[in-house]
Amino acid sequence: MGFGILNGISIGLLNLSLGFNSVGFYQMTKLAIIPCTVLLETLFFRKQFSRSIQFLLTILLLGVGIATVTDLQLNVLGSILSLLAVVTTCVAQIMTNTIQKRFKVSSTQLLYQSCPYQAMTLFVTGPFLDWLLTNQDVFAFKYTLQVLVFIVLSWLISISVNFSTFLVIGKTSPVTYQVLGHLKTCLVLGFGYVLLHDPFSLRNIFGILIALVGMIIYSYFCSLESQQKASEASAQLSQAKEIESDPLLSAENGAVIVADGVVLKAPVWSSNKDLQA
Repeated sequence: MGFGILNGISIGLLNLSLGFNSVGFYQMTKLAIIPCTVLLETLFFRKQFSRSIQFLLTILLLGVGIATVTDLQLNVLGSILSLLAVVTTCVAQIMTNTIQKRFKVSSTQLLYQSCPYQAMTLFVTGPFLDWLLTNQDVFAFKYTLQVLVFIVLSWLISISVNFSTFLVIGKTSPVTYQVLGHLKTCLVLGFGYVLLHDPFSLRNIFGILIALVGMIIYSYFCSLESQQKASEASAQLSQAKEIESDPLLSAENGAVIVADGVVLKAPVWSSNKDLQA
């Protein structure tokens, strides 16, 4: 329940941050999610990020910042909302990964359990905040068939986004999910220029190229680290199997033996005693 409410709050705060800040400051808010996630995972989960990964994330954020951040207009309320949005988003994404791995649940199961509370949070707070900010009542709006079709289409898209979010975070990590999110930003800029002929400068091209280089090398180093962890785990597993299959080796290492429901510690065989005898 708390997890679903937290997800709803993070979504609402991100939208409020966009409403009270300029587009450039909102992009800075999204860029701050990666370092905040790294900091929280390092402090509370003792997760280690190698120097190469930290350097590549810095290159990635620099490239996306050059490509997207244009104007920076600061205000107190917008800054507070952005700070709360960053913290709640980081905590929600870390919990998404932790819950799936700790309790062995799939992304579909977690989404099924948390989605009603997330929807309830937004349904209760959304109309009130909309009336408070715009002085217009959502329920007094005249909903035509075309509007209802677009609302249903928006629901379907949001469900797909939530499912892909839970799936990617559960299979990879919150940081990798944010890296993919910045890749989406670069693709949006590129498709906007190609399909919609949006204005595109050399600064945008330079920033996108830097970000893509950082993403590609980041993916390469992540795959290397995952392969190293897999090889270390397989080596430990094979060593454990060898110890179990060899009773003398088990006794020498002082292994624990279970017999008739009683846990016994095997005597440790010392070669020094044989020499003394």
